[in-house]
Amino acid sequence: MNSKIALVTGGNRGLGQNTVLHLARRGVDSIMTYRNHSSEAEAVVDEVERLGAHAVALPLDVADHSTFADFAARVEALLQKHWQRERFDFLVNNAGIGVHAGFADTTEAQFDQLLNVHFKGVFFLTQALLPLIADGGRIVNLSTGLTRFALPGYAAYAAMKGAIEVLTRYLAKELGPRGIAVNAVAPGAIETDFGGGVVRDNSQINAFIAAQTALGRAGVPDDIGGFIAALLADDHRWISGQRIEVSGGMFL
Repeated sequence: MNSKIALVTGGNRGLGQNTVLHLARRGVDSIMTYRNHSSEAEAVVDEVERLGAHAVALPLDVADHSTFADFAARVEALLQKHWQRERFDFLVNNAGIGVHAGFADTTEAQFDQLLNVHFKGVFFLTQALLPLIADGGRIVNLSTGLTRFALPGYAAYAAMKGAIEVLTRYLAKELGPRGIAVNAVAPGAIETDFGGGVVRDNSQINAFIAAQTALGRAGVPDDIGGFIAALLADDHRWISGQRIEVSGGMFL
């Protein structure tokens, strides 16, 4: 089987799910992870199959770094079983959580939770999977528009994503000899269930975001998943080490 294969963390919902489906429309197969809600993950697998691609769902808690070696071994076995291959092509570090708390009120527990998921998890999961990524492959790390503009309540979250943007440049430099391109995609405010669905469900917040966005609305998942799938296409192979904001022009 000669299809490209992507591994997308948090692929059962939100931007991860949307990315998996856009990749499927381009003929890219996926290994997608989920932490909870296995039925959601299986529904995405079914939709991928309907679109003519192939997908497998694996459980993974990106905050539990002790499981990464075992997870990598499971991925290696899946590649052999389902694709008769030893490597996959694209890693999309998407899984995340939202914590809204002012700087003065952020607890150490909240800080550590964000650190483990958004930075330490990405760092060590990528490290564990690196031997399984094909030379000439790609890595996309999800960042946020909040690293460029500041909104009260996101100091810890945005700081972790700022670290991811620095890590992205280092990975691009260190993995360049293998032909692996690494970029960070920074969405603006998107209508998903992230952070309790506040952008999607709170009409006042949605209207505020629309008023601050050049294109006049809040983002939707198709704005991001479609872009990530396009970024992974061969036409964009010469882009590496970049932070690419996909926000419709928020806070220009």
